[in-house]
Amino acid sequence: MQENQNPQAEEVLEQVTTSVEDAAASAAERIAKLEAELAEVKEQFLRAKAETENQRRRAVEDVAKAQKFAIEKFASELISVKDSLEMALLDQSGQFDTLKMGVDLTLKQLLAAFEKSQISEINPLGDKLDPHRHQAISTEESDAEPNSVVRVMQKGYLIADRILRPAMVVVAKAKS
Repeated sequence: MQENQNPQAEEVLEQVTTSVEDAAASAAERIAKLEAELAEVKEQFLRAKAETENQRRRAVEDVAKAQKFAIEKFASELISVKDSLEMALLDQSGQFDTLKMGVDLTLKQLLAAFEKSQISEINPLGDKLDPHRHQAISTEESDAEPNSVVRVMQKGYLIADRILRPAMVVVAKAKS
Protein backbone atom coordinates (compact mmCIF):
# COMPACT_ATOMS: atom_id res chain seq x y z
CA MET A 1 0.00 0.00 0.00
CA GLN A 2 1.08 3.40 -0.79
CA GLU A 3 0.82 6.20 1.67
CA ASN A 4 -0.98 9.23 0.58
CA GLN A 5 1.65 11.76 -0.11
CA ASN A 6 -0.75 14.59 -0.81
CA PRO A 7 -0.06 17.17 1.89
CA GLN A 8 -3.10 19.16 1.05
CA ALA A 9 -5.38 16.18 1.55
CA GLU A 10 -3.77 15.44 4.89
CA GLU A 11 -4.17 19.04 5.99
CA VAL A 12 -7.82 19.09 4.97
CA LEU A 13 -8.38 15.78 6.76
CA GLU A 14 -6.70 17.16 9.88
CA GLN A 15 -8.83 20.32 9.75
CA VAL A 16 -12.02 18.32 9.30
CA THR A 17 -11.04 15.99 12.16
CA THR A 18 -10.26 18.95 14.43
CA SER A 19 -13.46 20.66 13.43
CA VAL A 20 -15.52 17.52 14.12
CA GLU A 21 -13.77 17.00 17.48
CA ASP A 22 -14.39 20.67 18.42
CA ALA A 23 -18.05 20.39 17.38
CA ALA A 24 -18.43 17.17 19.40
CA ALA A 25 -16.81 18.78 22.46
CA SER A 26 -19.00 21.86 22.07
CA ALA A 27 -22.12 19.68 21.70
CA ALA A 28 -21.17 17.62 24.77
CA GLU A 29 -20.63 20.82 26.75
CA ARG A 30 -23.99 22.20 25.56
CA ILE A 31 -25.72 18.89 26.45
CA ALA A 32 -24.20 18.94 29.95
CA LYS A 33 -25.33 22.55 30.41
CA LEU A 34 -28.88 21.73 29.21
CA GLU A 35 -29.03 18.65 31.47
CA ALA A 36 -28.06 20.83 34.46
CA GLU A 37 -30.74 23.38 33.53
CA LEU A 38 -33.27 20.58 33.11
CA ALA A 39 -32.42 19.17 36.55
CA GLU A 40 -32.84 22.65 38.08
CA VAL A 41 -36.20 23.19 36.34
CA LYS A 42 -37.37 19.74 37.48
CA GLU A 43 -36.46 20.60 41.07
CA GLN A 44 -38.27 23.96 40.85
CA PHE A 45 -41.30 22.22 39.37
CA LEU A 46 -41.39 19.61 42.15
CA ARG A 47 -41.07 22.32 44.82
CA ALA A 48 -43.85 24.37 43.21
CA LYS A 49 -46.03 21.27 42.93
CA ALA A 50 -45.44 20.43 46.61
CA GLU A 51 -46.21 24.01 47.65
CA THR A 52 -49.42 24.00 45.60
CA GLU A 53 -50.46 20.70 47.17
CA ASN A 54 -49.75 22.09 50.66
CA GLN A 55 -51.81 25.21 49.91
CA ARG A 56 -54.68 23.08 48.60
CA ARG A 57 -54.57 20.87 51.70
CA ARG A 58 -54.51 23.92 54.01
CA ALA A 59 -57.43 25.46 52.11
CA VAL A 60 -59.45 22.24 52.49
CA GLU A 61 -58.66 22.19 56.23
CA ASP A 62 -59.62 25.88 56.58
CA VAL A 63 -62.94 25.30 54.81
CA ALA A 64 -63.66 22.27 57.01
CA LYS A 65 -62.89 24.30 60.16
CA ALA A 66 -65.03 27.20 58.93
CA GLN A 67 -67.96 24.85 58.29
CA LYS A 68 -67.48 23.09 61.62
CA PHE A 69 -67.26 26.25 63.71
CA ALA A 70 -69.43 28.66 61.68
CA ILE A 71 -72.29 28.17 64.14
CA GLU A 72 -70.09 28.96 67.15
CA LYS A 73 -71.03 32.67 67.38
CA PHE A 74 -74.75 31.94 67.10
CA ALA A 75 -74.51 29.04 69.55
CA SER A 76 -72.83 31.25 72.16
CA GLU A 77 -75.71 33.74 71.78
CA LEU A 78 -78.26 30.95 72.29
CA ILE A 79 -76.68 29.75 75.54
CA SER A 80 -78.01 32.80 77.41
CA VAL A 81 -81.47 32.14 75.94
CA LYS A 82 -81.32 28.55 77.20
CA ASP A 83 -80.20 29.75 80.64
CA SER A 84 -83.17 32.13 80.82
CA LEU A 85 -85.61 29.41 79.79
CA GLU A 86 -84.21 27.05 82.44
CA MET A 87 -84.57 29.78 85.09
CA ALA A 88 -88.20 30.29 84.03
CA LEU A 89 -88.88 26.57 84.43
CA LEU A 90 -87.33 26.60 87.91
CA ASP A 91 -89.53 29.52 89.04
CA GLN A 92 -91.98 28.23 91.66
CA SER A 93 -93.50 31.63 92.56
CA GLY A 94 -96.67 31.02 90.56
CA GLN A 95 -96.81 34.66 89.52
CA PHE A 96 -98.00 34.71 85.94
CA ASP A 97 -96.95 38.32 85.31
CA THR A 98 -93.38 37.60 86.44
CA LEU A 99 -93.23 34.49 84.24
CA LYS A 100 -94.64 36.42 81.27
CA MET A 101 -92.09 39.20 81.76
CA GLY A 102 -89.26 36.62 81.92
CA VAL A 103 -90.46 34.93 78.73
CA ASP A 104 -90.68 38.34 77.04
CA LEU A 105 -87.09 39.13 78.05
CA THR A 106 -85.98 35.71 76.81
CA LEU A 107 -87.68 36.37 73.46
CA LYS A 108 -85.82 39.68 73.23
CA GLN A 109 -82.53 37.81 73.89
CA LEU A 110 -83.39 35.39 71.09
CA LEU A 111 -84.28 38.21 68.69
CA ALA A 112 -80.98 39.92 69.52
CA ALA A 113 -79.13 36.66 68.77
CA PHE A 114 -81.03 36.41 65.47
CA GLU A 115 -80.11 39.99 64.59
CA LYS A 116 -76.42 39.45 65.34
CA SER A 117 -76.49 36.36 63.11
CA GLN A 118 -78.39 38.16 60.31
CA ILE A 119 -81.49 36.02 60.75
CA SER A 120 -84.67 37.94 59.95
CA GLU A 121 -88.36 37.11 59.81
CA ILE A 122 -90.51 36.95 56.72
CA ASN A 123 -93.97 38.14 57.72
CA PRO A 124 -95.67 38.81 54.38
CA LEU A 125 -99.22 39.68 55.51
CA GLY A 126 -100.79 41.78 52.73
CA ASP A 127 -97.88 41.25 50.33
CA LYS A 128 -98.16 39.73 46.87
CA LEU A 129 -97.35 35.98 46.86
CA ASP A 130 -93.66 35.38 46.12
CA PRO A 131 -93.01 31.67 45.51
CA HIS A 132 -89.33 32.19 46.35
CA ARG A 133 -90.17 33.47 49.85
CA HIS A 134 -93.66 32.10 50.57
CA GLN A 135 -95.27 28.69 50.49
CA ALA A 136 -99.00 28.90 49.80
CA ILE A 137 -100.80 26.16 51.70
CA SER A 138 -104.31 27.17 50.71
CA THR A 139 -106.48 29.86 49.19
CA GLU A 140 -109.59 31.53 50.49
CA GLU A 141 -112.10 33.97 49.08
CA SER A 142 -111.30 37.47 50.16
CA ASP A 143 -111.86 41.13 49.34
CA ALA A 144 -108.08 41.44 49.13
CA GLU A 145 -106.30 41.48 45.79
CA PRO A 146 -106.02 37.96 44.30
CA ASN A 147 -102.70 36.22 45.00
CA SER A 148 -101.99 38.41 48.00
CA VAL A 149 -101.26 36.94 51.43
CA VAL A 150 -104.32 37.14 53.73
CA ARG A 151 -103.00 34.99 56.59
CA VAL A 152 -99.58 33.88 57.76
CA MET A 153 -99.74 30.39 59.22
CA GLN A 154 -96.02 30.26 60.01
CA LYS A 155 -93.44 33.00 59.61
CA GLY A 156 -90.50 32.41 57.32
CA TYR A 157 -86.87 33.24 58.00
CA LEU A 158 -83.90 34.55 56.04
CA ILE A 159 -80.20 34.29 56.78
CA ALA A 160 -78.77 37.40 55.16
CA ASP A 161 -80.63 37.18 51.81
CA ARG A 162 -80.96 33.39 51.67
CA ILE A 163 -84.21 31.65 52.55
CA LEU A 164 -83.87 29.53 55.68
CA ARG A 165 -87.58 28.67 55.77
CA PRO A 166 -90.32 30.08 53.54
CA ALA A 167 -93.38 31.62 55.19
CA MET A 168 -96.45 29.35 55.07
CA VAL A 169 -99.37 31.48 53.95
CA VAL A 170 -102.99 31.52 52.90
CA VAL A 171 -103.52 33.39 49.63
CA ALA A 172 -106.56 35.39 48.53
CA LYS A 173 -108.63 34.30 45.60
CA ALA A 174 -111.35 36.33 43.93
CA LYS A 175 -114.88 35.89 45.24
CA SER A 176 -117.09 33.85 42.97
